[in-house]
Amino acid sequence: MAEFVLTDALKRLVGSAEPPLLYKIEEGAIQRYARAVGDSHPMHNDVEYAARSKFGRLKAPPSFTGWPVTSGFDMFQLVEKLIAAGAPRGNLDGGVEYEFKAPVGAGDMLVAVIKIANIEGKETKMGPTMVTTVETTYTNQRGEVALIARNQFLSF
Repeated sequence: MAEFVLTDALKRLVGSAEPPLLYKIEEGAIQRYARAVGDSHPMHNDVEYAARSKFGRLKAPPSFTGWPVTSGFDMFQLVEKLIAAGAPRGNLDGGVEYEFKAPVGAGDMLVAVIKIANIEGKETKMGPTMVTTVETTYTNQRGEVALIARNQFLSF
């Protein structure tokens, strides 16, 4: 059976980061996102209710990080970078894990830093598979890490 080979070029990508992106969290965007995912909690939908809460404003639903104000990052380009370094061409989304650190809400600005946190080989039913973990750290305007998202990609 074939074996996954972690090339030197792939090893060099671990820890590499993309240029930071700026995200803006707006009231209307929070409400539209909450409606789109079926979240009826008033903290995400009712401005007056949220204003009376200890948070004092609309709170973003889990995993909502607003809309990018800056551009430049493209996940497809990241995948192409991995392929150019020796990753297999077949790709599947392996899921995402969130680590919530600080509340995110209307008026926040988040800086997102996206990096390749880990690359490893695993034997799966598909055969030798490369598992890439892409970590995005979102820091708010107060310098607090608000959220860390870890996406996994399976390449085979």
